[in-house]
Amino acid sequence: MGDPLKPKAIVLLSGGLDSTTCAAWALREGYEVVALSLDYGQRQRIELERARAVATRLGVEHRVVKVDLAVLGGSALTDPALDVPKDRDEEAIGAGVPVTYVPARNTILLSLALGLAEVVDARHLVIGVNRLDYSGYPDCRAPFLRAFEELAQVATRAGAEEGVRFEVLAPLLDLSKADIVRLARSLEAPIELTHSCYDPDPEGRSCGRCDACRLRLRGFAEAGCEDPIPYAEGGAP
Repeated sequence: MGDPLKPKAIVLLSGGLDSTTCAAWALREGYEVVALSLDYGQRQRIELERARAVATRLGVEHRVVKVDLAVLGGSALTDPALDVPKDRDEEAIGAGVPVTYVPARNTILLSLALGLAEVVDARHLVIGVNRLDYSGYPDCRAPFLRAFEELAQVATRAGAEEGVRFEVLAPLLDLSKADIVRLARSLEAPIELTHSCYDPDPEGRSCGRCDACRLRLRGFAEAGCEDPIPYAEGGAP
């Protein structure tokens, strides 16, 4: 049984640096955390293993929902025929929506989190989106989050009948990747267990060359510390 004195929060946990930092942040803020991961047919399936490891380390409940977004296609993360972009500079990473964008993924994630929130009587949804280092994804911006909060009021029984307001919390929204690294370290988040790479090798090591790796590595460099996860031979560092 959970602590009745603690507010509950559903934390979307991918197993990456950002979502792991969010989970540690929510615990520090006094929330009883239920972590939710999505098995959506992603090529980087090791992130699900990492999410389980993070949840275990943090001592929080962890649930995994399977929704096969690969049947929709349209993303290099779900369609093996599409290549993950590599070796792009900062200007290229920030220009337009990349092929690694998964159509409606954050909408689906928050919808599942909202459904779970109704079931477990949580009123807070925590997501690790970031508008600064977001690789051009449209569903990593404040207008999307606020719009989803309004949707939650008319799309749920708790909202429509009881007037309950659900709050979407994005504690990393205005932070640089370096700031996120610093926050993670201050929270003692288990960043050594995380995985961010879009195209890991068969051993699960990060490529060091995709947008996610480059943003992550830049963050650690600017924070003045070393990334503790392994990288494939020939990748950075």
